[in-house]
Amino acid sequence: MRQLKKIFHLFLNSCSNNSFLHGIEQVEGFVAKVLSLVMVTVILVAVGDLIILLAGELFSSPLGFLNSTLFKVFGLFLNILIALELLENITAYLRKDTLLVELVIVTSLIAIARKIILLDFEKTTGSEIIGLAIAILTLSISYWIIHCMSPKKPPE
Repeated sequence: MRQLKKIFHLFLNSCSNNSFLHGIEQVEGFVAKVLSLVMVTVILVAVGDLIILLAGELFSSPLGFLNSTLFKVFGLFLNILIALELLENITAYLRKDTLLVELVIVTSLIAIARKIILLDFEKTTGSEIIGLAIAILTLSISYWIIHCMSPKKPPE
């Protein structure tokens, strides 16, 4: 009976709030590390894809090839920038154990900028353009507010 009581108390102690929260933090840290490794892999593959596309177009097309594949190159380039920003978000989370809202807003602005740069105006409706404009405006205002409210770092 004593053994059963000891096991029961050990179980209750392991289910305490502090132990449980520590376990959750461990899982979060592990997931963030896995995500960062996956994101590095995605970035390297995307850079390789961009290099292969550029090399293939450079050696197979006449001069001025960028006219036909410029949007594809921009799309790949901006995808890499967005992936780098996502990796920065993950590593900032690992360093400070908090999600930096400013980084998330900047990543969102880059993603919307990519959408606008690659926008096909013939297939886009006016309401979609208005929606993008509202998203840019709200994200820009949010960034400005957060940037103004954050404490200034002293010069190093």
